[in-house]
Amino acid sequence: MKKREATFNLKRFLMANIVPIIFILLSAFAIPISQFSAPYLVQEMLIRLARDSFLVLSLLVPIIAGMGLNFGMVLGAMAGQIGLILVSDWKVMGLPGMTLAAIIATPLAVALGWMCGAILNRAKGREMVTSYILGFFVNGLYQLVVLYFFGSLIPIHSPELVLSRGYGIRNAVNLVGIRNCLDYLIPVTIHGIRVPLGTFIIIAAFSAFIVWFRKTKLGQDMRAVGQDMEVSRSAGIPVERTRLISIVISTVLAAYGQIIFLQNIGTLNTYNSHEQAGMFAIAALLIGGASVAKATLPNVFVGVILFHLMFIVSPMAGKYLIGQAQLGEYFRVFVSYGVVALALVIYEWRRAQEKAYARRMFRGEA
Repeated sequence: MKKREATFNLKRFLMANIVPIIFILLSAFAIPISQFSAPYLVQEMLIRLARDSFLVLSLLVPIIAGMGLNFGMVLGAMAGQIGLILVSDWKVMGLPGMTLAAIIATPLAVALGWMCGAILNRAKGREMVTSYILGFFVNGLYQLVVLYFFGSLIPIHSPELVLSRGYGIRNAVNLVGIRNCLDYLIPVTIHGIRVPLGTFIIIAAFSAFIVWFRKTKLGQDMRAVGQDMEVSRSAGIPVERTRLISIVISTVLAAYGQIIFLQNIGTLNTYNSHEQAGMFAIAALLIGGASVAKATLPNVFVGVILFHLMFIVSPMAGKYLIGQAQLGEYFRVFVSYGVVALALVIYEWRRAQEKAYARRMFRGEA
């Protein structure tokens, strides 16, 4: 019996961590082939860890509430981008500009999160696919606003932002006024490697907030709702309201995360930056070993490191292996979508296996 349990525990561990194990092996294979120096890789990983971590952290709250991966986080990303467009037009520079963009984005993100949460409460058990489709719907409204309303109904004064026809925002918006204003707010250089300490402080504070939030009354309610909605409702927990609040919080945090993401890059791709942020953040979380039902802070940071490490080394590894750097670009797209599908399949398979094992154990005890 003990041998069977040990074998099952080993299999369960391997299946629970199969995605990060695969990426660790791929990275170990690709890093030497890419021929990048250690200082270069460290610098790139620090930049990307600062760039993406806040966005990935915003996914944790709905998972606590049992709502799975919030594909609707792109709604918050859109709100953040609208704030950045307005700040760029008003020529508000540096940290004040970034703060103003967050203030503008907050009510938009709250409204969009409220709408998303209300819809997801009517689609219990199908939250992920519903939020994914909802993202497409709101993306259409976002395109309408930035392509037609900005410059016509919403005044835009900067000719650098507006299309030549007089309305609509250009495909790329230069965020030179706020570029790296948070990353290098506190300038730190170690052995020639610049550390984005300002952003890491914000990420550390947010991580501490997540740890604290889980211990609050609302956090405990979300955990209870995530485990069993009917039992939670019987215990007097307002299930629908709790789920709604989790989506609103996630959407607002995604707006802030997108602002941090774009100040790191320095350029806003007006019409599809939000789409990439959503899928890449979810893929990074899953690569870190998270599942639809459970995600932790280590999953976030391990996932961001492994995901972006493959993004850095795969083009050069492809070039040196077969002479085609474009292979690495295709691999990026394959990874971002494929890992989501793989993680969801493994999660469902693991749930079925654990249920079957529990039934066998029950019969054996009986």
